[in-house]
Amino acid sequence: MAGSRSQVLSTARLRVGHAARAMRMVWVAAPGLAATWFTLLALQGVIPAAIVYTTKHVVDSANAAIGGGLTAENVGPAVFWAGVMVLLVLAQRLLGAATGYVQVAHGESVQDKIKAQIHAKAVEVDYAFYESPDYHDKLQHSNGQAGTRALSLLQNVGTLIRDGISFGSIAVLLAVQYAAWLPVALFVGTLPALWVVSRHNDRYTTWWRNSMARRRWADYLDLVVIYPDFAAEVRLFGAGRPLAEQYQIARKALREERLHLLRRQSVASFGAALLGLLTLGAILAWMARRAFGGPGTLGDLALFYQALNQGLGLTRSLMGGAGQMYANTLFLEDLFRFLDIEPARKDPDEPVPVPRQLTDGITFDDVTFSYPGANRPSLRGLDLHIPNGKVTAIVGANGAGKSTILKLMCRFYEPSAGRVLIDGTDVRDFAQRDLLDHVSVLFQSPVHYQAPAVDNIRFADLEATDAEVIEASKAAGAHAFIERLPNGYATKLGKMFYEGGELSGGQWQRVALARAYLRRTPILALDEPTSAMDSWSEMEWFERFRALAEGRTAVVITHRFTVAMQADVIHVMEDGQVVESGSHRELLALGGRYAQSWSEQTRRAENAAGDGSVLPAPERA
Repeated sequence: MAGSRSQVLSTARLRVGHAARAMRMVWVAAPGLAATWFTLLALQGVIPAAIVYTTKHVVDSANAAIGGGLTAENVGPAVFWAGVMVLLVLAQRLLGAATGYVQVAHGESVQDKIKAQIHAKAVEVDYAFYESPDYHDKLQHSNGQAGTRALSLLQNVGTLIRDGISFGSIAVLLAVQYAAWLPVALFVGTLPALWVVSRHNDRYTTWWRNSMARRRWADYLDLVVIYPDFAAEVRLFGAGRPLAEQYQIARKALREERLHLLRRQSVASFGAALLGLLTLGAILAWMARRAFGGPGTLGDLALFYQALNQGLGLTRSLMGGAGQMYANTLFLEDLFRFLDIEPARKDPDEPVPVPRQLTDGITFDDVTFSYPGANRPSLRGLDLHIPNGKVTAIVGANGAGKSTILKLMCRFYEPSAGRVLIDGTDVRDFAQRDLLDHVSVLFQSPVHYQAPAVDNIRFADLEATDAEVIEASKAAGAHAFIERLPNGYATKLGKMFYEGGELSGGQWQRVALARAYLRRTPILALDEPTSAMDSWSEMEWFERFRALAEGRTAVVITHRFTVAMQADVIHVMEDGQVVESGSHRELLALGGRYAQSWSEQTRRAENAAGDGSVLPAPERA
């Protein structure tokens, strides 16, 4: 029991802390708007009590004036109090409009502030975060919910402030005019409803988190059915209807669980409402007895009715607002958990500058690495040297660890053992940003930015001039087809947002190559750079690539031996290790894995030559 109580208290303190943190975010986003908003809410809060109090004087003055004639002396008090009532109502409407405007303006600022914090953290966390389930459970969820939940929390806070002031004012009226226990009874009568709301929010949040993976699965099925990237293959396989049925099955299970929670809440809410109704009945019985058994005026009855009616509405609003605020705080926990992630990769206190021009190259010294959660290492005691001033090719079967080399070279991950050295310096001794600024990489699946062609390339170097962009485009073999687009380099690529120019897979790959070339860095690494090119284009591309790689440390990861054979050095990888190294001629003479694979590729090409296929290009002299 003691442990359970301690856990409840710890959870309560955590959520109060989250609520306080959320309020600080709300205030810091726009202090001036926040102060104006709180002031308007406070003014709104006192008006209901003033209207209730004025009602008594309106009724009493009108009752006294009845039958006395239309003289100024007789009807003057009634007109005065009626005028005050009108002014209060107008002020209430005016303050409501002003508050609504300020709330929207403040809410937009809060949403943008939170999004800025999410973006700042997103570019700070380790790359490994994006390749883990935590990405979906933390970043995606917090990113999707943060803005709406923060705005909802803002509205909850506003409601609590306004209604709290109103309830306090009316409570004073009830206590002064009638009995001190009346506001207490009104408040206590709504506590069961608060318990129901809080209990339901706890259950709902637990369900929400436990069902997160299944909801993502349903969302993914929906995406596969309707998203254009999947459309061709889904239609080819006739998979659309089965996938849609799987979506309905997943949604049915989620829907039934949600409705089960709602049914439990409805039953509990009915019980809480019944207790509230009994409380109201007792208060009304007391007032009826007091009215029939003692002195009182019509104004007293009107004041009591208005105060009681307003008080009940305000207590329900307060309880509901508190419950919603509690629920929003629970959901904001996901945001705060994401914002509190600390990257494992840290820059050294005194980083070493990355050389602008390498003299030795890149060395993997007995490197072992396993991806988080993997059953076996991707690299096992890897020893590899990528010399400066030469083109190095890395070949091997899928899963051999080739692409992992690039990720460790960029320090997206840390080796489990061993070192990655650039000109003899461990990459962990460099500042991360400085290291990346000296590396150009074409990844295996480059991004298709839905933006103008010039910006698509300039993303690699935002300070590059148009002339430099065009030079990189020419080097990558992209200039000719970009110029043929409707608006040349100003043509917006892709179909997501614009009626722009869609490219073929090979053309997109050349645009990505242009980005890699635009960064005139000492290290140039390309992962499957010609996978979408035909054989003719491949040979033409490699000649340009060799010229660009002159004097740089260049590495090409490829499955195509027609590309690898032209490199100065070829490393053959298998099961996370280099098993053979040498030039194309040396590896053929060795008669090992490379020679076997070369013979197989050559034989397949020769068998297909009768259909017009291109045989492997001749070896470089």
